[in-house]
Amino acid sequence: MSRQRSMEAILASEYVSIGELVRITGSRYSTLKHYTEEGMLPFEQAEENLTRRYLREETVARILWIKELKANGLSIPQIKEAIGLQ
Repeated sequence: MSRQRSMEAILASEYVSIGELVRITGSRYSTLKHYTEEGMLPFEQAEENLTRRYLREETVARILWIKELKANGLSIPQIKEAIGLQ
């Protein structure tokens, strides 16, 4: 079982986990997992433990953008198109 990093450590690091993205953005884990599966949140996967790592600044900015698009009534396919995935 791993320990949770402090918010200070999370905000100082280049890469974060999906759980840490939940803490930073206030999003639900299932929502971020869905966005990841839809290819909307790029990640790197470390070979040794298969943990997905997200670039903190880039991914937080994208999540906030997705939230804004969603608040404006766009569907997932429309959001994917808006962020250049389709």
